[in-house]
Amino acid sequence: MSAVPTPARTLTVVQLIPALNAGGAERSALEVARALVQAGHRSVVVSAGGRLVPQLQAEGSEHVELDIGRKSLRTLGRVGELRRVLRDLRPDIVHARSRLPAWLGWWALKGLSPRPHFVTTVHGLNSPGRYSSILLRGERVIVVSQTVRDYALSHYPWLDPARVRVIPRGIDPDDFPYGHRPDDAWRKAFFAEYPMLAGAPLLTLPARGTRLKGHHDAIELVAALKHRGIDTRLLLLGVVEPGREAYVDELRGLARACEVSAQVAFTPPRADVRDIYAVSALVLQLSNKPEAFGRTVVEALSLCRPVLGYAHGGVGELLAELYPAGRTPPGDREKLVERAAELLRVAPPILPLQNYRLSDLQQAVLALYEELAG
Repeated sequence: MSAVPTPARTLTVVQLIPALNAGGAERSALEVARALVQAGHRSVVVSAGGRLVPQLQAEGSEHVELDIGRKSLRTLGRVGELRRVLRDLRPDIVHARSRLPAWLGWWALKGLSPRPHFVTTVHGLNSPGRYSSILLRGERVIVVSQTVRDYALSHYPWLDPARVRVIPRGIDPDDFPYGHRPDDAWRKAFFAEYPMLAGAPLLTLPARGTRLKGHHDAIELVAALKHRGIDTRLLLLGVVEPGREAYVDELRGLARACEVSAQVAFTPPRADVRDIYAVSALVLQLSNKPEAFGRTVVEALSLCRPVLGYAHGGVGELLAELYPAGRTPPGDREKLVERAAELLRVAPPILPLQNYRLSDLQQAVLALYEELAG
């Protein structure tokens, strides 16, 4: 993050989140916490804990362990404990990033004097209704894309648009440098581990093992390209997870039925996604349900790798702005195959990213905090 001037006033900001293990909301909480500390503010996160707590603390934030995210009637009994925590901390801002913590935070703030400002972030396209409405009750409501803003305003007509701020998630360009190419040692090790992926353009679909993420479409895409005489390979990155064995078996069966088993690899989540994207001819984003944002789109484009995705939700929004050649109508398999063939033949150039950077997110959120705190 770029240098931040010394603040005129030191703020105490408490972020509420169920746990600190993995996910977009958790990552954003850490990124904002880091920016608060770097700017000279006090940063506190309240959660049930998790594997990211040591990193949070090493970067200068405090952590209060309190289970405020478990969907149980017992969790409601923690309102009083959370109120005591907030009374001791005397925060200027309480920022909730999930529905149940937001409800507990909302109730805990009642009776506090002075009362902290209440900020919420809507990270996803939550099912509309009373339970989800708490995330629209903040004095400022951060949404991660125009897609989420439109969704919220259409389902909650009482929501004042002036309270809603679009602050997209961002990536650190140093983590996904433009034009990056992995070294020979990595390439040799990777293709030794997955020899079936060598010898033809690689298509990579990074997504966890759920039916919504378009794995079936990706396998059928490889089969359709093969039918056209276009040889490709497919990596389903991150699909292998505990509890998803039956789903992976189903996908393997589909690959066999499509006669592309020898062209498809299935892997658990990996830490070397930057290098995998960099050796991919296409990065796929084929979720059959609109996504709130689409971080993998930004990561791949930051590396100067073409992205092919369904033009809906946050993914469609990002592609329309950053790489229109990669858009295809949702669920239209024929258009998907045609567009993939075009991009494999000649992919339009990709310019270095000028937005969706981590520093943009951090500075926008801190500016919002400082605006509220006066």
